[in-house]
Amino acid sequence: MTGRRDTRTALPATRLPGTEPKAKAKANAKVRVLSAGALALCLSTAVGCGVVPGTTGGSGDDTVTVMTWAPEKTRTTNKPGMPAMAKTYARWVNDHGGINGRKLKVLTCNDHNDTVAAANCARRAVEENVVAVVGSYSQHARSFFSPLEAAGIPYLGGYGVTDDEFTSPLSYPVNGGQPSLLAGLGRQLARTCGPVTLIRPDTIAGDELPVLLDSGLTAGGHPASVDQRAAEDATEYLGHAKRALQRASTDAREEGCVIPALGDRTDTFMDSFRRAREDYPTVRTASVLGSVDQSMVDATGSTYEGAYVTGWYPAASDERWQPMRDVIQEEAFGDNRIDVADPGVQTTWIAYTALRKAIESLGDGEVSARSLRRTLDDGLKIDTGGLTPTLSWSFQDLITASGFPRLVNADVTFQVVRKGKLATERKGFANVSKVLETTQTP
Repeated sequence: MTGRRDTRTALPATRLPGTEPKAKAKANAKVRVLSAGALALCLSTAVGCGVVPGTTGGSGDDTVTVMTWAPEKTRTTNKPGMPAMAKTYARWVNDHGGINGRKLKVLTCNDHNDTVAAANCARRAVEENVVAVVGSYSQHARSFFSPLEAAGIPYLGGYGVTDDEFTSPLSYPVNGGQPSLLAGLGRQLARTCGPVTLIRPDTIAGDELPVLLDSGLTAGGHPASVDQRAAEDATEYLGHAKRALQRASTDAREEGCVIPALGDRTDTFMDSFRRAREDYPTVRTASVLGSVDQSMVDATGSTYEGAYVTGWYPAASDERWQPMRDVIQEEAFGDNRIDVADPGVQTTWIAYTALRKAIESLGDGEVSARSLRRTLDDGLKIDTGGLTPTLSWSFQDLITASGFPRLVNADVTFQVVRKGKLATERKGFANVSKVLETTQTP
């Protein structure tokens, strides 16, 4: 869209400081994403490729329209804090003069953890002429990416829950998704654990988990984990808990570690584990953020005490989250859907930070799906205030990880549960790009 800026007060510059890191030049990354780049070029030229280009958000009234979707009120995974955070960010932006004087309009959609609903959300995004889908969660990427790609709408800052988010040329991930978390967890445990047992779903998707975990373990000089398959829809895991405890306690000289990676059933496993662990030598537990978060720790008493947790971002108590806390305090005080410790809420905050930076870079020019893709593809550097490394999706910044050509951020953080709170176990970020580049997933 076009239009003159109004004269209201701009957002404080201190909210989003700009720094630029040294870029990593990797020729192999260009080769891996050649076909993805061709599709992106096709989308930008549109007519010759037979697709419809992204159009401006709003209706010429200096409004930029975007969408955020996530599952809500389902029997499985729910992320109500993500659309709530998106709406909160928009209120804050608009209360401070908009972005370059433009109002930000956020549409939300419930994907219901369903392939049809996810596709409907994407089709609605196309119908509403949104310029981007931002800070969203869906497990049904194959359903929603087709409509977005046909319309040229970028997917900025997805949760990283699907492989497609790291392969689509229209995806701009802000974290390393599950691959980085598991490789990072392996690195974290290699320094501290004896025998490691992984309990994971007996599914095709679950087959990737031990490969990624073991890549981190072996990179740290640790033997591979014991791979223990389990039904992903079980109502109890007492037998699995006992077998995991037996395997993790085989070496009396070293304290073993048990890793439940069962998604929504992780808490069910931990309930069985809590009842079984008294009959076995002491072992520690470990997991990744998303399977375990502060709300789960709060709800289970001492079950997770001492557990190792690998995350994408600094612990919620870190001062770098203070700008987000201030916005929530100002615009969403009392909204219990928004938990500052929820990695979904954190991802949405970072994604909207990136969106704002991209729109600001366009100045008074057109804000459209096409112009956003162009500025992101051309190597715009986005500083997130230290919550991630500086983000950029140019060819030079893509990590040459097999199967994940759109991955640009392979930094993770190591945390531990101390006195019922997730706390930093090791200062700073650990980068697992080298581990991922040598990992061959199934």
